[in-house]
Amino acid sequence: MAIWYEGNRNTDANRREQDGITYYVRGVREVGGVRYERYGVKTHFVQRGEDYVEILRQYVLPLYQAGDVVTLGEKVISMCQDNTVEKKDVKLSFWAKFLSRFATSNHNGIGMNEPYKLQLAINMKGLPRVLWGCVCGVIGKIIGKRGLFYKVVGQDVAGIDGFYDHSAFDTYHTLAVLNPKEPDKVCATIYEQLGISCMLVDANDISVEVLAKSPDLAAADDEELAERIRDNPAGQDDELTPFIIIRDIGDNEAEPFVPLVAVEGPTD
Repeated sequence: MAIWYEGNRNTDANRREQDGITYYVRGVREVGGVRYERYGVKTHFVQRGEDYVEILRQYVLPLYQAGDVVTLGEKVISMCQDNTVEKKDVKLSFWAKFLSRFATSNHNGIGMNEPYKLQLAINMKGLPRVLWGCVCGVIGKIIGKRGLFYKVVGQDVAGIDGFYDHSAFDTYHTLAVLNPKEPDKVCATIYEQLGISCMLVDANDISVEVLAKSPDLAAADDEELAERIRDNPAGQDDELTPFIIIRDIGDNEAEPFVPLVAVEGPTD
């Protein structure tokens, strides 16, 4: 079930600081009878080509405790890998302009109604596959089955983020961020070098997908892990909290937390 919030989630009431690191309490979520408290770690705006290991060393390691699991936002990892495409490098074709007119808009981000995203999908997968995906998408609407377009073209296309005029960050107005490269290797490297248990996630206010996890979490169920952040504690605005520390607090008292008020649906 989607949970929608309006605006930035970094409220002063939930702000904490430890060893010079700012984090925000995101409340407790109970999964499988276990109480998990989540903390959104505030970072700088991560630029293309930065070292994600060093960023985690700087911001997360001082707060990390044994038994914690850290979620890594896929966008920040892709920025570090410079797995991006500039809008000026995407040349619109007739098909991208034409097909985008019939696509469904996406309140959670950019959908295929954005011609540049659709053109990027064509560049990545080829026009025949995208056309077939569009046909399947139309059939899916008729029979009430969503997501057939992305099942045909691939989740790497679904993972394209950016070219979004409404983004709180100007960078993403003209930049598309692709899915991280070698996600399993990313998590393994972080675990080997920093000892941080982690999972790489594509999370928003609609859904959470676990893209990869560190070797120590190999036996953990992806759905159970995703459920710990189902309310998307990283946020959708300009929070700059791409890393969420998830901590099993057992029967211990949780930190004081002022919850946000959820809204009924996405706001324009």
